[in-house]
Amino acid sequence: MSDTKSLPELPDRLSRNPNSPHHVADVFAHDIGIKLNGKERTNVEEYCISEGWIKIASPKALDRRGQPLMMTMKGKVEAYYN
Repeated sequence: MSDTKSLPELPDRLSRNPNSPHHVADVFAHDIGIKLNGKERTNVEEYCISEGWIKIASPKALDRRGQPLMMTMKGKVEAYYN
């Protein structure tokens, strides 16, 4: 998609979880890329550009509801459309 004017603006904070107040369904209709410290990440569950962190799901640990625990990684966060 080369027409970026039709794409919704990427928010400062975005979550993949539909139950989160930071979930924006219109954004997920398009492919999104996230970079942390210049390295592309494909397993990001939530990000905040202004605070400089991303959250990724732990590969093994689960919380009491059976959901994966989130690990926070800090650095320079960049979000963009693919």
